Amino acid sequence: MWPVLNPYPTRPRLRMCTGLYLFRARACTHLYHSSLLIDNSLFLGNISQTHSKTTKMLATSSSTNLCSLTISSLTDKIKKTRKLNKPRYDNPHLTNPNKGNNLSFPNSSSTPLLPVKQTPENQTRIQALDAVVRDLEEARRKNGIIVDTQTYCSLLETCFQLKAVDHGVRIHRLIPQKILSKNVGVVSKLLRLYAANGRVEEAHQLFDEMPKRNDDSAFAWNSLISGYAELGMFEDALALYFQMEEEGVEPDSHTFPRALMACSGIGSIHVGEELHRHIVRSGFFTDVFVLNALVDMYAKCGDIAKSRKVFNKIANKDLVSWNSMILGYLHHGLLAKSMEIFHDMLKSGLEPDHVTISTIVSKTSSLTIGAQMHGWVLRRGLEWSLPITNSLIVFYSNHGLLDQCRWLFSHMPEKDTFSWNSIISAHRNDPKVLTYFNQMQNNGAATTPDAVTFVALLSACANLGFIKEGESFFSLMKDEYGITPIMEHYACLVNLYGRAGLIHEAYGIIERKLEFEAGPTVWGALLYACFLHVNAEIGEVAAQHLFELEPDNEHNFELLIKIYELLGRSDDSERVRTMMVERGLDL
Repeated sequence: MWPVLNPYPTRPRLRMCTGLYLFRARACTHLYHSSLLIDNSLFLGNISQTHSKTTKMLATSSSTNLCSLTISSLTDKIKKTRKLNKPRYDNPHLTNPNKGNNLSFPNSSSTPLLPVKQTPENQTRIQALDAVVRDLEEARRKNGIIVDTQTYCSLLETCFQLKAVDHGVRIHRLIPQKILSKNVGVVSKLLRLYAANGRVEEAHQLFDEMPKRNDDSAFAWNSLISGYAELGMFEDALALYFQMEEEGVEPDSHTFPRALMACSGIGSIHVGEELHRHIVRSGFFTDVFVLNALVDMYAKCGDIAKSRKVFNKIANKDLVSWNSMILGYLHHGLLAKSMEIFHDMLKSGLEPDHVTISTIVSKTSSLTIGAQMHGWVLRRGLEWSLPITNSLIVFYSNHGLLDQCRWLFSHMPEKDTFSWNSIISAHRNDPKVLTYFNQMQNNGAATTPDAVTFVALLSACANLGFIKEGESFFSLMKDEYGITPIMEHYACLVNLYGRAGLIHEAYGIIERKLEFEAGPTVWGALLYACFLHVNAEIGEVAAQHLFELEPDNEHNFELLIKIYELLGRSDDSERVRTMMVERGLDL
């Protein structure tokens, strides 16, 4: 399994939440990331015009009559999605308080004409959006043209669908302050765009300044709760939910799955049960969307029996219902139960999708069951579905069957970054890992190495003793690809030096290079290196940090005991054993 990477190590301050909300959200402090997939998108507005019709709409521009294009033609022009970087911009509107009346979304009607130049038919969706925004900016600059609120809503909806937050910022700059201070619909769309793309500070400032946000719907609250949860800021997400409850805002079917996702993140069964009671009181106890989230929450919080009880109550189970229960059993290591649910799903007439198959294949510890699933995939002609093939590579890699990994990888009709990461990780003990990384670099922009790639590479270098190569990869990651090292990268670097016997150099990484407080993975790598090379001096330092960070982890105590025993220091090893007994840990 790939390590969970959190590129957001610092927590923004949650302005509106009082100590009460944060206290309730912190019912449990055991943090781990949730994998619940929640569809929080709204459908893209219908766009009916074709490109040929679009080009006929161009006319001569003047101060009162502009060459124009209706927004309703935008998505027919926009054909392909492209991921964008998300540069930060200064947002002039975010510095001013919004005051005014609460206006709902306008009723559907023909949208005013916008100035747009003719563009080629093969342009991408992002390029088409960019052309529209550029023309709006030009019209605003030259003629002072201001479009209506429905146009802004349509454009912001398109930005949300394309994850084009940078274009959303540009549109934000064009929206007059009088609209931002009065129209809840426009602000809600803008808030959702920021929150969904990790910019929760801007989203929360819009939320704080939102006119009468409690009078219309839970839309803005849901967007912000989801934004915090997606960033792993689970306590903030729950604090916002409890604030919503205190302010009397009625939750909807989208509120609870987001709050339950946050609850799964902190692993608190008590908060989860309280949310369950809220669901029953609010009348959503038969909503399949909400019940699916409950199944997932109970499984992740450790109560698989209650997860199954909720699952059994779902009258019309969908694929998400079955997938959640299968994943829950796999999470608890109950492979037979997960396969039982899988067969029940087949009997119900539902055909499993790539999520079901890839989940079972990548997480199963049984070579027999994994091979049977591979056969099932072959019989249905799904072997070259990208997620399924990726999971098969991971599965065969976990069982050390590199020939099968290589054959699958070489025959894949398409590969994504996860495919390359999987094959690189599969060769973590094989010098061919360098060859695969070189091939990945030469494969084009579609498979650019990411943070996970370098975790796999650095781990491989540590296993193989490739110190110079590991140092080179670490520099390449920062300088060539602009990836900021996170905890896992430093842990791999410490492991690289430590396994090679360079204990003081490994310790120096922690002392001098880390820009944040070292976590258990970093100190654990150092302690293990000290065990391998019998270094009690630095091993004691690493162990002391681990005893504070992971007071219930027996493995750390055992490693220090083994170091002392290898050095013949029986008194010290006995002292550590006494510490374990005092903490109630098994010897």
